Amino acid sequence: MVKNAELAEVFADIARILKIKDENVFKIRAYERVADTLENLPMEAETLYRLGKLNEIPGVGEAIAQKIGELVETGRLEYYEKLKKSIPAGVLELLNVPDIGPRKAKLFYEELGISSVEQLEKAALQHKLQKLSGMGKKAEENILRGIELYKRREQRFLLGTALPIAEEIVSEFKSLGEVEKISIAGSLRRRKDTIGDIDLLIASENPGKIMDKFIHLPQAKEVLAEGLTKSAILTHKDMQVDLRVVSSDSFGAALLYFTGSQSHNVHLREMAVKQGLKINEYGVFQTKDDKKIAGEEEEEIYRILGLPYIMPELREDRGEFAAAHNNKLPDLVKLNDIQGDLHIHTVDSDGINTIEEMAVAAKLKGYQYIAITDHSQSLHIAGGLDEQRLIEQINRIDKINKNMKGITVLKGIEVDIKSDGSLDISDHILKELDIVIAAIHSGLKQKKEQITERLRKAMENPFVDIIAHPTGRIIGYREAYDVDIQEIIGLAALTGTVLEINSSPERMDLNDVYARSAKEQGVLLSLGSDAHQITTLENMFYGVAVARRGWLEKTNILNCLSLLELKKGLKKRQ
Repeated sequence: MVKNAELAEVFADIARILKIKDENVFKIRAYERVADTLENLPMEAETLYRLGKLNEIPGVGEAIAQKIGELVETGRLEYYEKLKKSIPAGVLELLNVPDIGPRKAKLFYEELGISSVEQLEKAALQHKLQKLSGMGKKAEENILRGIELYKRREQRFLLGTALPIAEEIVSEFKSLGEVEKISIAGSLRRRKDTIGDIDLLIASENPGKIMDKFIHLPQAKEVLAEGLTKSAILTHKDMQVDLRVVSSDSFGAALLYFTGSQSHNVHLREMAVKQGLKINEYGVFQTKDDKKIAGEEEEEIYRILGLPYIMPELREDRGEFAAAHNNKLPDLVKLNDIQGDLHIHTVDSDGINTIEEMAVAAKLKGYQYIAITDHSQSLHIAGGLDEQRLIEQINRIDKINKNMKGITVLKGIEVDIKSDGSLDISDHILKELDIVIAAIHSGLKQKKEQITERLRKAMENPFVDIIAHPTGRIIGYREAYDVDIQEIIGLAALTGTVLEINSSPERMDLNDVYARSAKEQGVLLSLGSDAHQITTLENMFYGVAVARRGWLEKTNILNCLSLLELKKGLKKRQ
């Protein structure tokens, strides 16, 4: 079966090649949307193709459906193969480097014969790029930074990429009778925003059967190592998965050990030594006679050391031990504490589904409310709303709320903060909205003082409720813009502005460290999926992961409030 991820990769490549060839922007966006839709589709597109239901996939018309059918039936797409031959081999790879668009990729190839990232780096280090038309020293430096980001991205995977793979593999084992216990471990269990590899742990008395299944998983592209209790595979997405099999009476100790972090484990071991104990992946032992006294459950290990259970997300040695000793560990927010989604896009800007479709899907998730926050007019590429279209949307939402039961649709906007700090929608329009998110999408290379001042002006606007993705990072593709984030957190406390944890796996912004700092300064945070279609409403999970790593409780999060409480929690309209 052709997987959705494979189909999505083909259509994403088509879009990128069309960019290099300067094709029609609407054609490019259509392929990008299809790629995004396929990647997030809850069931396999091949299944829908066999059922004759490809037309039910948002954005899939007759032409795209034919291409999907060709890929399913033959494993290749003639249109794609011809497109690939129309550009030099390797040029496509250059588009993976931040700061390189189709124009630059073509320029580098045509002028310098560059057709790989390695050649690009060599040319930049030899200062050949800055001599090209439209380039310069600063542009060359930015490309070198982009190459470093690219290299880091190639070595690590987004939480949103790794977790579904891990969960898919775990589900393969759950039906196997020899599996007594199974868990994800490592940084993935701690929900770090990027993952080096996947660690899995199984308790079983028949490790041979477990390992045989593991190395023959459909996800396995290559077996990297094979042993009786430890094996490793490489998946088709080039992600390494390590599996360890232990006895049931050591499962808790092994899970604790392999979950980490290293600094957390070192602290635990130091505590154990002071109590005449030693801890390793096999259990807890008395030093005097090497008698094993615990190991089956994580909870009992913490209990023996005189500690309450410390959740995996907190295990970074950032104060969790002191909090545990003083009985002040946070009651971490849970996914089911979220009462609504405050950052949603629709077909009115760059989304795929209608307002009604998003509302129905959110209602099925048990939400009380959602905020429709389409882009504003400055973001032309995203089909941003001008004031007239926004007024029309406001009126439409009023009608939707009259006819829809069980969920409330809040009128909102993701208003652009322009280069001078002004907003691109007038205050007299903004005051008609239930919720206003402000965000920076342009001028990302301004100096720290300018970026910080832009955000300050937006936060002082009485109609701005939330600052979206406050540092502007896109993990592995774009570093945070140069902003004094601690000053922004302080300003949020003064102005009563909410700071967003953008839940898109590519952003997860604010990050956990800044989220915790915001909590400590009394700043309220919000979680927004930044969903552009129904399936990406599930992004909320990743925002909750950041919040938990940031020690947040539901009292720290705006959209853990009921609808009535939410309206009271927003800035007072003037």
